Amino acid sequence: MKSFKYTIKDSLGIHARPAGLLVKAAAKFQSKITLSGNGKSADIKRLLAVMSLGIKCGVEVEISAEGPDEDAACAALADFFEANL
Repeated sequence: MKSFKYTIKDSLGIHARPAGLLVKAAAKFQSKITLSGNGKSADIKRLLAVMSLGIKCGVEVEISAEGPDEDAACAALADFFEANL
């Protein structure tokens, strides 16, 4: 299992537009990917689950991937978070 932490810099947090893009980016991978923050966790491939976390600006989240392409998934999602959130 691979994981990384990221502090959200977007002033609106994880809102609808970046959440939709995040789900699309994660759907490309076979690994089970989980987003954790605010004391909750959710399957990153499910939009409503990601939105229900209520992640705001300044919150540190942890993204963990487990599966056959976990290294590629973590690398791609780390780049996504840097570019979009």
